[in-house]
Amino acid sequence: METQLSPGDLDPPIRIAVIDDHPLLRDGIVAVLGTQPDLELVGTGEDGEAAVRIYREQRPDVMLLDLQMPNVDGVEAMTRILAEFPEARILVLTTYSGDGRATQAIKAGASGYLLKNSLRTELLDAIRSIHRGGTHFDRQVFGAADREAKRLTARESDVLELAAAGNSNKQIAARLSLSEDTVKGYMKAIFARLGAMDRTHAVAIAVRNGLIEL
Repeated sequence: METQLSPGDLDPPIRIAVIDDHPLLRDGIVAVLGTQPDLELVGTGEDGEAAVRIYREQRPDVMLLDLQMPNVDGVEAMTRILAEFPEARILVLTTYSGDGRATQAIKAGASGYLLKNSLRTELLDAIRSIHRGGTHFDRQVFGAADREAKRLTARESDVLELAAAGNSNKQIAARLSLSEDTVKGYMKAIFARLGAMDRTHAVAIAVRNGLIEL
């Protein structure tokens, strides 16, 4: 006898925001998302100011963010979002594999980096991978991006060094004048960036790669 699933048995859809200043590309991405039952569009915008506002209002699971936009560009927008919401998962979109801002974007905390000419073949897998806590970097820029992805921001290094010294999230929060939830967000980001399963694993990876000192 076939088991019937109730709505409560299904995972909630992945909530997506799309920020790009090119209407045709933005509309094309929206159309693709609309064909996927596990994805839900929660906002669109055309510049970095809109990205920050939409993230604050909607808290999407994954934000697709163009790098080259008027007024406030993608790197600045992502920096502002991650400063306020360190758990944010952001997939950067750009046209050129040689865009010098790729490194800036990854240092700022991007969860993925995808060339627009790869959207047709890689977009959906990238979104789902990032939502699961992974990363996704376009093959054409993978070598440099992967090396940069293993680097921690200054604040992430502070958090992980205190964790390595045996401090709890509550103790780390007190030491760094942060909320405990913010520290949890940093730890989640660190695990994703390093591909770590837990604190001990993260510390081992960071020490091996010279990212922190004990």
